[in-house]
Amino acid sequence: MTAFLLAVVVGGGVAGDLLKAHAMRRQGAPQSTAGVAMLRSLAAAFANGWFLASLAAYSASFVGFLALLSFRDVSFVVPATALGYAAETLLARVVLSERVGPRRWAGAGLVIAGVCLIA
Repeated sequence: MTAFLLAVVVGGGVAGDLLKAHAMRRQGAPQSTAGVAMLRSLAAAFANGWFLASLAAYSASFVGFLALLSFRDVSFVVPATALGYAAETLLARVVLSERVGPRRWAGAGLVIAGVCLIA
C-alpha cells in the first residue's frame, strides 16, 4: 500500500507540474502586472483544460499524501516524495523538451540517492 500511495503522490505531483507548465506556455504571460490584466490571466487559466487537468492531478496527489500520512511517519513520507524532483527533471527533458544540464542531472541523482538512504 505504501508503494502505491507513494506512486500516487509523486505521479500526481509530477503530472500536475507538467500539465501546468504546458498550460501556462500555451496561455503566455500576462500583458501587464496591473490588477485587471492579472485577473484576466487568472480567468484564462481556469478556462484552460490543461490547467484544470493539472488541478485534478494535484488533488489526487494531495489525497494520496494524506492517506500515506495516516499510517507512515512524516519523516519518511516527505523525503520520499522528493522523488518527484528527479522524475520532473527527466520528464521536463523528454516531454517538454527542456534543456537539462549536467548540474541538474547530478542534483536529480543526489535526490534519488537521498531517498534511497531513508527508505
